[in-house]
Amino acid sequence: MKIATLSVGDELLCGQITDTNAGTIAEVLLSHGLRVQRHMAVGDSEPDIIEAILGLARNSDAIIVTGGLGPTADDLTARAAARATGRRLVLNDHAKAHVREMSGRLPSLVVCPLNDKQAMIPAKTVLIPNPTGTACGFHLMNNGCFMFFLPGVPSEMSRMLHDSVIPFLAERTTGKRAIRMERLNVFGPGEAEVDEMLGGIARPDQGLYLGICVTFPWMRITLRAEADGDDKASALLDPAVSLVRERLQEYVFSNGDRTIDEIIAELFIRKGMTLSLAESCTGGMIAQRITSISGSSRYFLEGAVTYSNAAKSRQLEVGPALLAEKGAVSREVASAMAKGVRRAAGSHLGLAVTGIAGPDGGTDDKPVGTVFISLAAPDGCWTKRFRFSGSRDEIRIITTWTALDWLRRYLLKKE
Repeated sequence: MKIATLSVGDELLCGQITDTNAGTIAEVLLSHGLRVQRHMAVGDSEPDIIEAILGLARNSDAIIVTGGLGPTADDLTARAAARATGRRLVLNDHAKAHVREMSGRLPSLVVCPLNDKQAMIPAKTVLIPNPTGTACGFHLMNNGCFMFFLPGVPSEMSRMLHDSVIPFLAERTTGKRAIRMERLNVFGPGEAEVDEMLGGIARPDQGLYLGICVTFPWMRITLRAEADGDDKASALLDPAVSLVRERLQEYVFSNGDRTIDEIIAELFIRKGMTLSLAESCTGGMIAQRITSISGSSRYFLEGAVTYSNAAKSRQLEVGPALLAEKGAVSREVASAMAKGVRRAAGSHLGLAVTGIAGPDGGTDDKPVGTVFISLAAPDGCWTKRFRFSGSRDEIRIITTWTALDWLRRYLLKKE
C-alpha cells in the first residue's frame, strides 16, 4: 500500500514549531509493516491544501492529513477537503455534540458559534473519534484513495492514529511485509568514520537496510529488515545487529530509546559506587544530566560549580600556587579538582572538567575549545586534554557528553 502524509500549518513552514507528527506517523506505520512513501507540508492556504491533497492522492492508496481542523479562521483543512473531493461542507450533528461534550469536560473551553466550526465536516464522510480533544477527525474514499484527516495536536493525533487509522489500514492491506528494526545509539566517532566501519553490512537487495542519523553529539544507527515473515526478517536482522556491535564495540552506549544518562544510572546502581562532580566550563550541565534520572540520589552525592579560581581553592583545595603556575585550564588543575571533590564528598569517583568554551578567552597555547577532563577513582586518576570545536553551547554539550561517556566506560571496565 502506497501511503503519503500531509502536514498543514503556517507555523510549520515558518519554523515556529517542528513537525513531529510526520515522524510519529511514519514510525507507527513502519512498526505495522506499512511505509510512508512521500511527505508534504503546506501552509494555511486553501488552494495549496487542495492542490496537495489531489496531488498526493493521484499516486497514493492512502493519505493521512494532520492539522487545520481547529476553530479559528485559519483552520481550513475541512473546507479544502470538501472542495478537493467535490463534497458539501455540512454541520455534522455528532461532531457538534462531541464539541459540546468536550467543552463541558474542559473548564477552559467556552462553547460559542466559533466552536461549531469544528463540526463542519465534508458530507458523506465517517467521523474519527477524538477522545482527548474537541476536533473530530474524518475519513473518506475518493477516486480509490483512502483519505484520513486528523488534528494537528500531537497527543490527539497519535491517539486517533493508533485507535482508528492503523486498524483500518491493517484490515485492508494484503501481502504485508514483516518489518523488524533495531536502533543502536553511538557516541565517539564521526559520521564518516561510522559509515566506513559499517561498510558492507547493509544488503538492500535482500531487504536489509542501515541508516545513520546524527543528533549532535551522538548518532543513531537504525537497522531494518523486511521479509515475507517474522522468522525471515529476524534471520536478516539479528546477525547484522551483532556485526554492528562487534565493529563499533564500546562506541555503542545503548539500544532503542535508552539514554546515556539511564545507562550510567544502571551501572552505578549495579556497581554500588558513588559519584561527585566538580564543573567549571560546563556550569552544572553534567550534574543536570545525572540528576534527570529518578533515583540518582542513590549514587550521586554532590556537585560543585567552581567557576572562579577562588572557588576552586576554597571548595576543592586546589592550591593558589598551582592555579597561578599552570592556569585554571590545565591538566594539573583538572586532576586536583577531581581529587579534591572526591575527597570532600567521600565518593568512590570524582569527575572534574575545566576548559575554555568561548567565544573569547582562548590563547595560542590554549585556544577556544580546549578542555581537560579528569576522573579520580580508588585505583588511579586519569586526565586528558581535548580540543573541541563549535559554538559555546556546542563545546559545553560535547564536553558534558564526553565526561558522561568517561563514567560509562570506567564502570563497564569495572564489571
